[in-house]
This record gives sequence, structure tokens and C-alpha cells, in this order.
Amino acid sequence: MRNVPDIEQESRPALESRLLRRLREYVRLTRLDRPIGIWLLLWPVLWALWIAGSGHPDEQLFVIFVIGTFVMRSAGCVMNDFADRDFDPHVRRTADRPLAQHSVSTAEALALFAVLGLVALALIIPLNRPTQVLALIGGVLAVTYPFLKRFFSLPQVYLGAAFGWSVPMAFAAQTGSVPLVAWVLFLSVVLWTTAYDTMYAMVDREDDLVIGIRSSAILFGRADRLIIGALQAGTLGGLTLVGWLAGLGRWYWAGLAAAAVFAIYQQVLIRWRDPAACFRAFLNNNLFGLVVFTGLLLDYLFAG
Repeated sequence: MRNVPDIEQESRPALESRLLRRLREYVRLTRLDRPIGIWLLLWPVLWALWIAGSGHPDEQLFVIFVIGTFVMRSAGCVMNDFADRDFDPHVRRTADRPLAQHSVSTAEALALFAVLGLVALALIIPLNRPTQVLALIGGVLAVTYPFLKRFFSLPQVYLGAAFGWSVPMAFAAQTGSVPLVAWVLFLSVVLWTTAYDTMYAMVDREDDLVIGIRSSAILFGRADRLIIGALQAGTLGGLTLVGWLAGLGRWYWAGLAAAAVFAIYQQVLIRWRDPAACFRAFLNNNLFGLVVFTGLLLDYLFAG
């Protein structure tokens, strides 16, 4: 007959294995294993912090906003999968998500969302009152976005507002105000997000039509490429106005020129509306955001 210590030694590896499996499912639920969303949310944060801080953002604000980006993106993914738990099993790309597979319960998902929400609230405590108010509005945008796809044909625009809301927050935190350049940058982010999330929606268009999910890809129909091109042009135009208002120089303009090249490349990728190519075009927007920030960084660096 085995003694108690033997049973404990045998059960400990099994317990550790179960905990690791749960942790992996939570990582999948929050999409930490797929960081593209974090990067696409982070680039506007960095653009805003650098412009608001004239190239020298406050160190504490930098840390808070970067951590907040990870937290809010994770929370948004949890809420999105909770809202779509009855739809995701019927979409090829999302059928293996934890809530769709029932490898994570809805109670676990809501508990994880609550924990992430508390962390987000803790992050805004050191910030000034205007930023705290803006942060609460941003939280409402993030929580409500997943439910708009049931009745709103342009949820990508709403996602753009949620993704871009970090811009006025960053300016309010850094300067105590939200000047015109901040709102122009915010609008540019809304247009950019709408463009790349429409590319993303083109991947699922056929499935979404079957299950009744609305998207800009469905609304735009065969005009999708033309409208995405207009959105990309609007983004670049808005970022040009941002550069003029902020007094930026040649390094920034070089970054915008590189971003324009990536926008053209994305148009080439989506020309046949092939889902895999549309997804690559969506992913390529990470480089769009990177070159704009690189131009900003170098411009402030060499401007002294």
C-alpha cells in the first residue's frame, strides 16, 4: 500500500500539468500568443506620446501606457470572444478559440476580464483627472465594440475609435490638454484602423454572410478595394497634417513615404480578394505603423 507522500509526489506533476494547460488556454484567450493586435494598438500610443512629449515623453507615462496597451488588448480579446462564443464555432478561422471549443468556461472568461479590468483601473490612478475621464470612456468603447457586429454595419469604424482613443489620453496625460493635432492624429488612426480591419474582415466575409455578422467588408462589397484605398489616402493625409501641425521634419516625411509604399503593397495583396492574401495585407500594417514611428523617433532625435 502506497503511503501519503508517494501519492503527493505523483499528484504534483499532474497538478502542474493541469495548471500549465489552463495557463495556455488563458494565453490563447487573451491572444498573447498572437501579438499583432498589441502592435497595432501600440503604434498610435507611441506616436501620440512622442508628439505630445516633443520627442521626450515622460518615463512613467511611457511605462503606464505600454502596460495599459497589453492589458486593454487582452481584455478586449476576452470580451470579444465572450460576445462571439456562439458564432466563432461556425467560422473556420475562429473555430479553435477557447470559448468556441469550451476549453475555457464563460465564468472563467468573465473572471479573467474582471481581473484585467482591475489592473487597468490601477494603472490610471497616477494619471491626472482629464486622462482618467478619457480612460473610462475608452473602457466603454472597448467593452461595447464586440456587440456592435449584431446590428451595426461599420463596426470597424467603432474599433478605430476604440484603438485611437489612446491618442487624446496620451496628450491629456502628457500636457494636460487635447490640442488640435491630437484630434487630427486620432482621426488618422480611426481611418487607418478601419482600412486594415476591413482587410481582416475580407478574410471572413463568406462565413460572416452565412452567420449574420455585419462588417465593412460586407457593406462595401465590390467597392472594398476602392474604399480601403480612400481610407489609406485619408490616413496618410491626416498624418501629413499632423506633421505640419507638429513642425516635424524630413525624417518624419521619409517615414510617411515608406508607409505609403506599404499601403500600395497592401492594395496589391488584396487585388484578388484571396483570404490568405488579405490576411497578409492586414499583418503588413504592423510595418506601416513601425515606419511612421521610426520617422518620428529619428526626426526628434536628430532635431536635438
